Amino acid sequence: MSTVIEPIREDIDHPERIKKYSSPLRLWHWLNAVVISGSLITVLINATILDDKPTANFLKANFKDAGAQLTDDQTKTVAHALSDSVWGIHVYFGYALVTLLVFRLILEFFQLADQKFIRTLKNAYHSYNTIKQQRELARHEMVVKTIYALFYVLLIIMAVTGLFLAFEDFFAPYKFIRHSVKEVHGFCMYIILGFIVIHLAGVFLAERKDSKGIVSDMINGGGE
Repeated sequence: MSTVIEPIREDIDHPERIKKYSSPLRLWHWLNAVVISGSLITVLINATILDDKPTANFLKANFKDAGAQLTDDQTKTVAHALSDSVWGIHVYFGYALVTLLVFRLILEFFQLADQKFIRTLKNAYHSYNTIKQQRELARHEMVVKTIYALFYVLLIIMAVTGLFLAFEDFFAPYKFIRHSVKEVHGFCMYIILGFIVIHLAGVFLAERKDSKGIVSDMINGGGE
């Protein structure tokens, strides 16, 4: 029996078959993984290595050892500039994430009928309520798809709040909500981190059962 977080390979409509994943969907999946990872790494770097105060102290000490004297304001300015350069990279990752999200939404309209996300979720719900023999499989698929649906919602919120912060000058009349938007953006990041951990754990559990499992399907397309 699969754990609740473990993706399954079987097709709900045809349990004897393995799910198929289109080339565009697989491309989106791996590019999305790279972009989200890169975005999270920039946050981690600025929250640790390039945190303004420790970085300013580090710079001041090193400049002093080299025989140069910098004021606190000067070292803080340099530290902040380093942090800003990393945030600039974060913004570009954000643009890439928005682009991939739009691509995924458009792709949903052009996917084969049995590969559309909404349809597979509906099929799982229908199978759970009507076909007793597939109830366990359908329940599991429904839970996994619901988690994925929440992930898509989080990506949309991240994209919208991120664009607001990136173009805050354009949204100057709404500057009073900037802090709240930033808080929501950061909160969603932590939830996405949680999703990534759950997703990786589920994939690991699935791979233990099958030498050619879900990762192979997401690379080669499945359906074998």
